[in-house]
Amino acid sequence: MNSIALLRFAFVAGLGLLVAGCVENGGLPSTGRGWVAISTETQGLMAAKNMTRRDPVLLRAYKKESELEVWKKDTSGTYKLLKTYPMCRWSGQLGPKVREGDRQVPEGFYSITPAAMNPNSSYYLSFNVGYPNKYDRAYGRTGGNIMVHGACTSAGCLSMTDEQIADLYALLREAFAGGQKEVQLQSFPFRMTAKNLAKFRLDANMPFWKNLKQGSDHFDVTKVEPRVAVCGRKYVFNETAKSGSFDATAACPPMEMDASLKQAVAQKQHQDEVQVAELVKGGEKAIRRIYQDGDQNPSFKAKQMAYSGGVPVSRIDALAEGGVDIPIEDAKPAKAEAPAKPATRLASTAAASVAANLAPASPAGTAAPVPTTAQGFAPLETASVRKEAKSAGFFSRFTGFLGSSSDSASTPEAVPATMGEVNVPLPPKRQGAVSGKQAAASIPGQFVGLAQGQN
Repeated sequence: MNSIALLRFAFVAGLGLLVAGCVENGGLPSTGRGWVAISTETQGLMAAKNMTRRDPVLLRAYKKESELEVWKKDTSGTYKLLKTYPMCRWSGQLGPKVREGDRQVPEGFYSITPAAMNPNSSYYLSFNVGYPNKYDRAYGRTGGNIMVHGACTSAGCLSMTDEQIADLYALLREAFAGGQKEVQLQSFPFRMTAKNLAKFRLDANMPFWKNLKQGSDHFDVTKVEPRVAVCGRKYVFNETAKSGSFDATAACPPMEMDASLKQAVAQKQHQDEVQVAELVKGGEKAIRRIYQDGDQNPSFKAKQMAYSGGVPVSRIDALAEGGVDIPIEDAKPAKAEAPAKPATRLASTAAASVAANLAPASPAGTAAPVPTTAQGFAPLETASVRKEAKSAGFFSRFTGFLGSSSDSASTPEAVPATMGEVNVPLPPKRQGAVSGKQAAASIPGQFVGLAQGQN
């Protein structure tokens, strides 16, 4: 092969890796990483909060804040916040994953099973989040192998440092050993605070995000994992079907919810709406935030550290600018004869350069794609947003459906209670991720490694 042909081959191979994203290899030799003990620091937190290592866990991820929370049941049977991990890397933009290769981190409610745990990951350790779920499939969304993993590199995954993923992996492993069937991952664009809801009130994804907030509210009110179901192409929470069953694409059946729970959730939603209204009245500007390619927690930016055997965080160039907030003017009725005005005026040359490099975006929770502007992102003012702003009161723009039930497609076998952990130091750092697709051999035992795939 001559030098020109070799260069062409390298370019095509590199392009393939870029599109493939978090390509996994479950056939690597066993490293023993999957049996490392929960860190001493985390064990101390558990003891102080009346938790045991085999109590159930629940995960909550926030993209804008670049944080991953671990909630764990205590001896009272309710979840308490155990630890917040700063996220080393996530890719894409705020908003859901809709297609293979879009580099988006999914948003929604997902189930992690024992079979999703990969102790021989190309990214140190990993577990699959379960994308696409019933909601995603109802919208025809594509892609797969979306994981929480190490190596601080992302193409649609939630990426941690190797030390962090070792701790997270051990927490899930022990919860499964204690009998937990699946771990719920709640993945959000941002913390569902009144401030964020006010800022992003005109974003095209807001109808979808209000649906996610309903599930967030259920957990915040009860500190119990919400039952999740999908019907009418929306999430419903803690609902029971009076008749029939939940079908992701069909209309929701008659449903009922515990009256006290329904009242408590409605009260929280009303309080949030009042706070949002006060912020808007006080001058809180509506924005859309765009990234060159995702972000990372500020704690990593300050340290400027390298991870995974000296391999730096992925796409450091895309992290340099961080998120750019594009102001959106509150919608006003447009004259029929006037030409459509631009969706927004970019605040700076830097913002223009970020927007120009974005791929066209699709809206969350809508059947048809949103048309894109010349800058390459979804219009900030759609006809539906303008109509809503004109005809509806502010409160009605933020109210949503109450409800829910479980989204799991199957019930995995319980992990044998004989599983233990090895109290040994973390193994040497990885020497770099495996490149390209590799045939993944089956792994014996309860934890089945992931086969290669694309996200």
